[in-house]
Amino acid sequence: MKPFRPGLIPTLVVLALLPGLIALGCWQLRRADEKRDLLATYTERQIEAPVTADRLRQLPDPAFYPVHLYGRFDAGHSLLLDNQMRDGKAGVELLQPFHDQASGLWLLVNRGWLAWPDRRVPVRFDTPSQALALDATVYVPPGKTFQLHPDNPDGQWPQLLTAIEPVGLWQQLGREGFAQELRLQPGPAAYRLDWPVVAMGPEKHQGYAVQWFALASALVLLYLYFGWHHNDKENRHGRRHESTGRA
Repeated sequence: MKPFRPGLIPTLVVLALLPGLIALGCWQLRRADEKRDLLATYTERQIEAPVTADRLRQLPDPAFYPVHLYGRFDAGHSLLLDNQMRDGKAGVELLQPFHDQASGLWLLVNRGWLAWPDRRVPVRFDTPSQALALDATVYVPPGKTFQLHPDNPDGQWPQLLTAIEPVGLWQQLGREGFAQELRLQPGPAAYRLDWPVVAMGPEKHQGYAVQWFALASALVLLYLYFGWHHNDKENRHGRRHESTGRA
């Protein structure tokens, strides 16, 4: 059997890269499991009766619970979530504080998507002034991806942001508010409401995991091949030197 002599540098490269490739594949598999659990939770909770805003604060995990609200929007403190694409078109999502009259709680309600093809022109939207009965769903993003700095140095509204955290808004406004976003259901005051439950489904995470594991396998195979092939090259090189010496 041929001796295995891969060399120092290939060994160091494999030791440096292989654990990372395997870890990335395992991480993608964990993310796929998390997304499956998330989708299962969404399906289960969407068939439940809507809860009141007051009960939301008592739930240990409020994600995807349907909620019934009655109150008014605060048109003076609107947020525009930037970089939101629909059908290849650029736009924003409109989020506004909503004061629920029954509980006295403020909630940040996402009213949906608005096209914004020309950034030289302000986004146009209307805010109902009357009290409304609304149905919404609690949205809890997977992972801590939202952030809103609690200062508004220019004092201008609406604020155009790339990420939002309701807690930061309530601190900025000095109000008692719910810590998660609510996504409006079809009805009064709703714009385009075709959000996916998760931005990336479990099948995509599985696909990425397969790619990382395939790269890890290819690295190992190349390492093994190089170890034995390198030994053959050394033997041929040595035989050439011996032939030259005898000549």
